Amino acid sequence: MGKINQEVGKKIRNFRKKRKMTVQNLADHIQKSKATVSKYETGEISIDLVTLYAVADALKIHVEQLLYIEPYAEIYSGSSEPSAFFKNSSRFYSYIYDGRNNSLMRCVIDIFPQADQPKFKTVLYMNVKNYKNYEDCENTYWGYTEHYDVLTTMTLINQATPVEKIMINILASFMDADKKWGLMASVSFRPFMPVASKMLFSKTPLAETQELIDELKISKEDIRIMKMYNMMAIT
Repeated sequence: MGKINQEVGKKIRNFRKKRKMTVQNLADHIQKSKATVSKYETGEISIDLVTLYAVADALKIHVEQLLYIEPYAEIYSGSSEPSAFFKNSSRFYSYIYDGRNNSLMRCVIDIFPQADQPKFKTVLYMNVKNYKNYEDCENTYWGYTEHYDVLTTMTLINQATPVEKIMINILASFMDADKKWGLMASVSFRPFMPVASKMLFSKTPLAETQELIDELKISKEDIRIMKMYNMMAIT
């Protein structure tokens, strides 16, 4: 229980800081003492379920975002059978090329167990600063992952701006692999316009090299394929 308490406490602390709330602010919201909230965050004491929901409400997040799940765990037990890539992991690392400054945009994706359901709750933390405290990110998206015979689809909504919705398609494969390519389609608010980006998914963090950046850049062939896809979608 010690590790679980510490991991849950770390998440509470990270989300609290992201919301620019003090320990006292959070304590006032959930009607607990400042000392008690501090002990929740350090993992010194366990947090009960009712209080956990109260904390999630105060932080304006889903309660699942405060739960600890082993990164490498079998979370699928229902009828929705994932591809080999997704089967034995609950956390994934993804990379997008940011052409505005020729850099990588790091993402972390958590998929939560949901027995006997075709959809699995999913959170995407986009543009994280570091993996240790990945909850501290530029944007957080909440939604669902669905697995089909030939495709895995993630449909996610920006928690801060619900009008922003993204869809990620990843070709399924029964062959396991360390990495997997996907395509993200969305509407950007910087500026307001439709966008599409390649995403590289991995079960572990990748070395952030120039070679990885070059891999993620949209090539002329990528653009040609996207145009063909759009034409087929319209017809």
